[in-house]
Amino acid sequence: MKYLSSFLVLFLISGVEGFDLVIDDIPDEVENLIDVEIDGFPTRSKARNGRYQRSTSDWGYVGDLVEDDDKIGLYSYKVQSTITSRLANTMIQAKMVNNARRPQPIVFDVQVPKGAFIDNFTMDINGITFTSHIREKSEARKMYAQAKAKGKAAGIVRSNALDMENFQTEVNVPPGMRIQFQLHYHEMIRRKLSSYEHIISVKPGRLAKHMEVDVRIIEPQGLRYVHVPNSLGDHFNGITTISKGEKKAHVSFKPTMDQQRKCPKCSSTAVDGNFVVQYDVNRETTGGELEIFNGYFIHFFAPENLDPLPKNILFVIDVSGSMWGLKMKQTIEAMKAILSELRAADQFSLIDFNHNVRCWRDNLVSATPSQVEDAKKYIQTIHPNGGTNINEALLRATFILNEAKSLGMLDPNSVSMIVLVSDGDPTVGELKLTTIQKNVKQSIKDEFSLFCLGIGFDVDYDFLQRIATDNRGMAHRIFGNQETSLQMKNFYNQVSTPLLKKIQFNYPQESVSDVTQSSFHNYFGGSEIVVAGKVDTENLQHLESIVTATAANAELVMETLRDVEELDGFMKKDKYADPDFTRKLWAYLTVNQMMAERNAAPTAALKRNITKSILQMSLDHHIVTPFTAMLIENAEKDEIMLADQPKDPRKGCCPGSLGLTPNAPNNNKGIPAWANVTAVPVSFMPEQRSPPVSSLSINRVDNDPHFIIHLPKSQRNICFNINSEPGKILNLVSDPGTGVVVNGQLVGAKKAENKKLNTYFGKIGFYFKKKGLKVEITTETITLKDGSYAITLTWADTGHIIRKQLLISVKKESNVTITVGEEMSFMVLLHRVWKKHPVNVDFLGIYIPPENQFSPAAHGLIGQFASEPEVSIHHQTPGQAPEKPQAIMEVKGNKFTVTRGVQKDYRTDRVLGTDVLCWFVHNSGKGFIDGHYRDYLVPHLYSFMKKP
Repeated sequence: MKYLSSFLVLFLISGVEGFDLVIDDIPDEVENLIDVEIDGFPTRSKARNGRYQRSTSDWGYVGDLVEDDDKIGLYSYKVQSTITSRLANTMIQAKMVNNARRPQPIVFDVQVPKGAFIDNFTMDINGITFTSHIREKSEARKMYAQAKAKGKAAGIVRSNALDMENFQTEVNVPPGMRIQFQLHYHEMIRRKLSSYEHIISVKPGRLAKHMEVDVRIIEPQGLRYVHVPNSLGDHFNGITTISKGEKKAHVSFKPTMDQQRKCPKCSSTAVDGNFVVQYDVNRETTGGELEIFNGYFIHFFAPENLDPLPKNILFVIDVSGSMWGLKMKQTIEAMKAILSELRAADQFSLIDFNHNVRCWRDNLVSATPSQVEDAKKYIQTIHPNGGTNINEALLRATFILNEAKSLGMLDPNSVSMIVLVSDGDPTVGELKLTTIQKNVKQSIKDEFSLFCLGIGFDVDYDFLQRIATDNRGMAHRIFGNQETSLQMKNFYNQVSTPLLKKIQFNYPQESVSDVTQSSFHNYFGGSEIVVAGKVDTENLQHLESIVTATAANAELVMETLRDVEELDGFMKKDKYADPDFTRKLWAYLTVNQMMAERNAAPTAALKRNITKSILQMSLDHHIVTPFTAMLIENAEKDEIMLADQPKDPRKGCCPGSLGLTPNAPNNNKGIPAWANVTAVPVSFMPEQRSPPVSSLSINRVDNDPHFIIHLPKSQRNICFNINSEPGKILNLVSDPGTGVVVNGQLVGAKKAENKKLNTYFGKIGFYFKKKGLKVEITTETITLKDGSYAITLTWADTGHIIRKQLLISVKKESNVTITVGEEMSFMVLLHRVWKKHPVNVDFLGIYIPPENQFSPAAHGLIGQFASEPEVSIHHQTPGQAPEKPQAIMEVKGNKFTVTRGVQKDYRTDRVLGTDVLCWFVHNSGKGFIDGHYRDYLVPHLYSFMKKP
């Protein structure tokens, strides 16, 4: 029997692409084993004839495995990594078993470092092996189409997210069945801040009977030190062992099952994070080392006995409306720290821009303590708003540097650079990216470097890479989260100490060919330049002459050749050394260099030629690039999956296509942390401020409908009810700036109680105008609409829908989370009642974090509080009940009486809810909200409202 497995694959391609599997068709003979998606809709297949027998295995006895409630056992989780002269080959393997009495999904989820090349993936299901092969994209698509046309099992993997670093496989496994996953990838370990750092993500997700991380380092140059920081936490003190020799080292991490436990009686694992190995090699005084092996050479170059050059640096900071909130706060925090690190010999200035461009100083100034302090004060006053005019901001920066040079204000040995910090595409001024790229290139004229920091999900990172590479710099992607400031500072530290300018390596042409990355600019301290190429072994005597590295401010002479036979003997004697390390490093560097050249290619013809070369390199060296696809198939080649991606990874999968993962496990991937909170107890105290924790720091509308507005600055919760009529539509958020609308339609109870008919939200509509997407959520269905195209899930489903970088995650009979990049997210909670209840009806609640990046134009019953009003509460007096004191509230020029009480947050307990202290505003929020609640009634579910 063939075992085709419905699975989700998300993995890295050249550091920037992610993948999502959609099964389009399956043959009858495997339908009993898998959950699939047919024509975009989920189908639960059923077991047919026969039983699934538990089988014994060569894994040994599995009955003593620790299992979670899902009865999935992790027998083995193994990571083996071998570093040979900075080339790391890593294998991650997991062996699992389904000990439940029903089929269920088993997930293999690993993190792959940015820049790594995946070169192999295998999957073994009870002895049936699926292997991978690299093919040219059109050929792979043809094979996929042929398999599908013949009724064979076929799946297609398509890109659905940007900068994904996950490789995730989900397989529906019959009871008693074993499965083994194995992923291989390789990467070049780059030197940063005077150290090589090899990072391995170790997140098994559960206790493993056998757990092992094994790292071997082979460095012919000699090891100076090896260090393993305690990155997994104090829980694992003393477990890692390090054996270091002159040129080799072995690092081993083998926690027992008891050592893996979070606590002595816990069934959950404490192994969850990155395993980090840091080391450095011995260096010649010149900082150069040449290694020749198997017909290739690798030249490592890292001089450190040079004084840093003075720098002229312009920081160009995006302060458009999309930077509002945490991203701007942490950018300011990082910039203040960066400014403190400027040297006295440096010159600098600041430019901030939205639809306009402003300069802190119109010219460069010396980095004196007083100037640095003034710059910090200026940064602190920035308030994001408006559009994004990248073109004018960069041209203003280049003008300042060019003018300073023409006036003789720059030291000839100094290095000039621009650091752009932005989170979005241009929306004002010049919008055509190729024109901006051309304008900046013509203005810089190869005189200085441009470094780009792209923050967040929606930034066009491809454009930032092109414009930085085009101007002797580099780009770096930063995700807008709690580590933004640290990531910014780390990147700045890498480029803040220039040592050499315009370096050119000179090799004897008689013996060296196909040299890659041979020209460099602005070598920075603590890093390393790596040059690779092919060598003619018959002419090695030419390499015995002197090779020079010439820079604008220095000339370094290096003796080039260690004893080739000595290196050859050393490598062949070590069974762990990769005999192909020079070839792989050369291919790795060559493909990355060609990708950069392709981005900067001035003509379509040149770009096509470079593309052909990349494709050939990918096929020759079995690595996945944007121009190849990975076929995953069984031995009979009649069950085929295709790892593929669209031309533009920023646009989602494909026009008119939806990625849906039916019946997926609740692993919360892509779902904001605030949507998965734990209950926090609340006690009564007079005028007690709300604890600033995620479980309380949410704006929500629930029950009948009851609004709870959280004010982050004052740490208060303000509550009010809206008493309206069934069928009426209330506007919650109306933001013409971002083009987002959220409206809720009321439904009435079955009958009135105490002469009052309670109303609830029975339908909630979301309109994302700029994306052209509408989402309608009722107590029965969740529907995404894109023009005439629509897809619907029911509350009986668990899965997600992805379209145009909008993610809808559905948790069965519980909640729906809508995530829009990193800018905003929403949760809709389902409340089910007894169908025969004489009064109550099913209804919805909505939860919105105040960190959502609405524009200053946002309004609505919730949206108006994106800009927090000043609230004063005073003269507290006892109320009719001891637990309900009264006070006077002053806000927006209004003064009225409020009552202290408790309302409910139902995210953690949908039956009883979690108590939330708040001050209650009577009369449908009168005085607290702008105008009257009737001003917020709109005619349609997707209507914008006018400000009252």
